[in-house]
Amino acid sequence: MNASTDNDLLDALFLPITGGELAWPRADRVLFLRAIDGTVLRRFDAETLVCEQSFKPDALQLVRSGLTQTARANESRALVLGRLPRSRNQARALFAQAIHRATNDGVVVAAAANNQGARALQDDLERLAGPATVLSKHKCRVFRVPAHSAHIDAALLNDWMQLDAPYPIGHGLLGRAGVFSADAIDPASQLLAEHLPWNLAGCAADLGAGGGYLAIELVTRNPGIHAIDLYEAEARALEVARLNLPTVQRPLTVGFHWHDVRTGLPSRYDVIISNPPFHHGRADAPELGHGFIIAAANALNPSGQLWLVANRHLPYEAVLGEHFAQVRVVVVRDGFKVIAAQLSW
Repeated sequence: MNASTDNDLLDALFLPITGGELAWPRADRVLFLRAIDGTVLRRFDAETLVCEQSFKPDALQLVRSGLTQTARANESRALVLGRLPRSRNQARALFAQAIHRATNDGVVVAAAANNQGARALQDDLERLAGPATVLSKHKCRVFRVPAHSAHIDAALLNDWMQLDAPYPIGHGLLGRAGVFSADAIDPASQLLAEHLPWNLAGCAADLGAGGGYLAIELVTRNPGIHAIDLYEAEARALEVARLNLPTVQRPLTVGFHWHDVRTGLPSRYDVIISNPPFHHGRADAPELGHGFIIAAANALNPSGQLWLVANRHLPYEAVLGEHFAQVRVVVVRDGFKVIAAQLSW
């Protein structure tokens, strides 16, 4: 989603409250799952609001706005809000978590954009919790249900609580609903892994590491690499990487960093690999990859190398040429390109 769509969804999510159909709890805290900052939040008491957000850029913005992200374990809330993800299984898990974390007389309110499956997600919620009250605004749909009623399907609730857990995707790796390439190894990452050299050495980093597939391939092929840092903005993906990396069967120093790469890197490296994100919502956003390239250039040692994979049409060569002395396209295949770049000749 882009910023305007995010604001529209926030307005829709809060419509039952701003429209007067639902009161903002005074004594109990409100929980906002997959929270983002927005103007509508300023209308409510921040002291009663607990925001949870696993995507680092959005989490940082919440912190800058003074919104708490500290939830007390096993504390129930009278109102649980949910900004629904595109992944249907991740959304189902969010529904189950929202109901589980609400008080006995609590209410769950969730919203999604119409073009991201809002109707189907409403059907899912009603399967779990019975008939929902539905409102529409800004091409979004918002629906609410009592968190604990005779309509709750306890067996389905238990099943959907498990949908956020990592699961096998083959090759000894785990995936997770809603995480990049959740059900199989990404073909672009496979292409990069296939063309990585076998003689890389020193300290390495993987920018936008996801579940850790590329990091594993890099250190498996290159025994000269003695340490690797994985940088990932999505904490849910980083949790999967923590489970996947121990499959590497040799001494290795591994760091896991919940971090927005575009803000720069805290260390220097001999090798950096990356399959950078290039979508914001449903639109191409090459500036994301540009940010990764600039961060890599600033963090590499003078003789360091960057190995990058991208969709063939993305215009990365110009920014690579501005920051690296050598840039070469290693291979173009199946709609992707692998690029190697060095800071010096």
